[in-house]
Formats: sequence, C-alpha cells, structure tokens
Amino acid sequence: MNDKSYNRILIIGCSGAGKSTLSVELAERLRLPVLHLDALFWNEGWVPTPNPEFREKLQNELKKPAWIIDGNFNSTIEMRAQYADLIIFLDFPNWLCLSRVFKRRWMYRGKTRPDMAEGCPEKIDWEFVKFIWTYPKKKRPGVLQMLERANAEVIILKSPKEVERWLAVLHKGDMD
Repeated sequence: MNDKSYNRILIIGCSGAGKSTLSVELAERLRLPVLHLDALFWNEGWVPTPNPEFREKLQNELKKPAWIIDGNFNSTIEMRAQYADLIIFLDFPNWLCLSRVFKRRWMYRGKTRPDMAEGCPEKIDWEFVKFIWTYPKKKRPGVLQMLERANAEVIILKSPKEVERWLAVLHKGDMD
C-alpha cells in the first residue's frame, strides 16, 4: 500500500479465498468498520433478501464515509466498486478455495460463522461446490474486466503468501 489512506475498501474473490478473514484483519489494523455481504443478504434459515431490498440496504451502507466490504455477489460488484477507493481481489486457485470451504464446513459444523447472518449454519451443497470449481472460468473474467474499468486502486493477490507479504508491508507503513 502506498502513503494514501483508504476509507472504503472492497475485498472480492471466490468463496473460500479468505475475504472475511482479511477484512477482519484490515478492520483491526485500520480501524474501519466491516460489512460482510453474506450477513446483509441472508436471513435466518438461509432465506435470501429480495434483490431490490438488498440493493437498497447495500446502497445505504455504501454511502457511509468508511467501510470494508467483503463478498462476491457479482450482481452488485459494479455498484460497490464505484464507491471503493481500494479493491483487493483474492485471485486464488479453485482447489485452494474449495479445500478451505470444506475446512470451514468442518470447523463450523452445526454453527453459524461470525461473518454470516444469524440462523444460517454452515453448509455445502453441490451447487456451491460447482460455483467454486468453475469460478476461474465463469466469474473471474468478468471480475477482471470490472477491475480494468474501476476508478479505485486495485490490488490482485494470487496466494496466501502474497496476502501475508502485503499485510507485512501494510503493517510497516502503519508504524511509520
């Protein structure tokens, strides 16, 4: 990260890439509030918020002066990108994301993750596995096109090691 301070950070990437983990880490370091899109979209029992209502709730959050927002939801990615001053794309291999999702499922079996709406216990179904496995071919190209058009600074991190190195540089910059 350069000397510029960021108030609106968007973290995107495939499910299982570590978006929520990174957003919490950044929130602690930069003292910014976090919004997990999953928690905004899902209601108890995995009931989705209707799209018009979801977009309205999201728009209200985007207007706030400072935030870190993590999540996929390609239907709102352009909308979120317009407000961000930094976009971090966790561009990890699908096999890694899938293995992390299975690990997460085991860790939170029968429980709701901290970044999820209450009453939505961790689950995996075939559709979700297929989404993750096909993400590089089906979703990634559109994400990269959107990033090319973004007015925000864009950082693409391709591995957990790159995230660690970037956080180390960020930490040094915070100490100066």
